[in-house]
Amino acid sequence: MANEELIPHLFRTEYRKIVSVLCRRFGFEQIEIAEDIASDTFLTAAQTWGYEGTPPNPTAWLYTVAKNKAKNYLQRNSVFDTKIAPELKDDASDFHEEEIDLSPHNINDSQLQMMFAICHPSIPPEAQIGLSLRILCGFGIEEIADAFLTNKETVNKRLFRAKEKLREEKIKIELPSPAEIDERLETVLRTIYLLFNEGYYSTSNNTTLRKDLCLEAMRLCTMLVENESTNKPEVNALLSLMCFHASRFEARIDRNGELVLYEDQDMSLWNSELISRGGFFLNRSASGNKLSKYHLEAAIAYWHTQKADTQEKWENILQLYNQLLQLEYSPIAALNRTFALSKANGKQEAIAEAEKLRQTENQFYFVLLGELYTDIDNQKAKQYFQKALSLARTQTDKRAIQKKIEKL
Repeated sequence: MANEELIPHLFRTEYRKIVSVLCRRFGFEQIEIAEDIASDTFLTAAQTWGYEGTPPNPTAWLYTVAKNKAKNYLQRNSVFDTKIAPELKDDASDFHEEEIDLSPHNINDSQLQMMFAICHPSIPPEAQIGLSLRILCGFGIEEIADAFLTNKETVNKRLFRAKEKLREEKIKIELPSPAEIDERLETVLRTIYLLFNEGYYSTSNNTTLRKDLCLEAMRLCTMLVENESTNKPEVNALLSLMCFHASRFEARIDRNGELVLYEDQDMSLWNSELISRGGFFLNRSASGNKLSKYHLEAAIAYWHTQKADTQEKWENILQLYNQLLQLEYSPIAALNRTFALSKANGKQEAIAEAEKLRQTENQFYFVLLGELYTDIDNQKAKQYFQKALSLARTQTDKRAIQKKIEKL
């Protein structure tokens, strides 16, 4: 992998780990310093690797440089002398690299603790998620703005206020009490869910599928499952959902990077191991008496991994969408429910339901109407596809819609 591809990839996967460990070491009052050191580490990599070539172990190189930069900062800054040195057994001049511990175990612990520290109830939910996406997931400001359907200025202000609140409240980076874990878990899971969706339904850089984001979301969720304090039914349900979706990665994109719709996918490319893992976590999620949206979405995703196109399959999917919309309405779920209705009960009934939705600013609404009218009124179908084409944001979406028009 060339440096111009490797460094952005490593930034996405390692930046947040470095920031989490440094924040845990410095505290939230030094969060900007942690971000600066991490950013400066990647700047140094870009400059050094351009001249000297990529090191044999790029990740280890980054960690060594980050440790050295953090160590230098602590040694030369008055914060070290006034706040940190008195708490250390060793003299300031005998500062050891081990104080910045970038071992896999400490990285996991730091990220887990950061997830819950950021999701403190004193911070508004949208700011919690925005800060989590920025620090823990390496999202850019523009990506966060897209996720919230807002602008970069709003996101920057929101993140600034959230960081100030973390400092004012003197929030510690540690796992909260069991009761507080339950209180904050919903926001933590929503953040991971958003991260996975940004990868799976990517609108960034005209990329249809960003596996790195999806795999990172699965890694964060796996950390929660593996920790006794956070191994809750809804966490298992979310991991199950992501396993089922990830099982169709290879079938979802063709050789040209084009999106392959569900009904056109080569089922032999579906990953049976991930489907089995999804089933395992779905079974584990059945304990307890709480039904979350992740349980329902995981069950829907399970049925989508069943290859036979049966009436039973689509009736089950339809009923699950009915429950999901009662639990938490979303425009996308309403569209998907209407598609399931067409498969279970026929297109005419689905058309009547779809036209009630009136999602006139949503390209996928018009794609659905185009699909439903295909072979019933092809001229009308074409008009809907053309409307969808005018609303499409990415080149990938535009090409997929154009293909539908050409088929008509």
